[in-house]
Amino acid sequence: MGMSVIIAAARPDEAEQILKLQYLGYQSEAELYSDWNLAPLTQTLESLKAELAEHRVLVARLGDEVVGTVRGWVDEDGVGRIGRLVVHPRMQRHGLGRRLLTALEAQLAEDGASGGYRLFTGHRSLGNLRLYRRLGYRETEVREVSRRMSIVTLAKPGETSLAA
Repeated sequence: MGMSVIIAAARPDEAEQILKLQYLGYQSEAELYSDWNLAPLTQTLESLKAELAEHRVLVARLGDEVVGTVRGWVDEDGVGRIGRLVVHPRMQRHGLGRRLLTALEAQLAEDGASGGYRLFTGHRSLGNLRLYRRLGYRETEVREVSRRMSIVTLAKPGETSLAA
């Protein structure tokens, strides 16, 4: 009998697991861009613990193991800012990224994200771009940050702005 994956708020004692998963998950991004100084790969445990206290952080748990995570907050303009969506490589392509993202959007909506949602990814991260587009995100900006990398910003309207 298999276990099912549960999406829930991250606990402070999961910070180290989240950081290790983040490091593992961003290896493929680092290879894609030949850049091992990406922020998710250089984040400290102390900085992650601060984010756990200040932002919404969700995890996907398979038993006691954290196999996915995403974090976000609502900015001063009422926009839900979403970042660091990571799913363990062995658990990818099973809908966990979608589940994490939609659960976070719902929580950010409760927190007052009336201005929709924004996130970003690298221009070569085709799997990420496909997922975000399938979930209703549309490209709003592409900004070159280095010779090897451009950042693609995507936005999605919030439910309240759709109803207006």
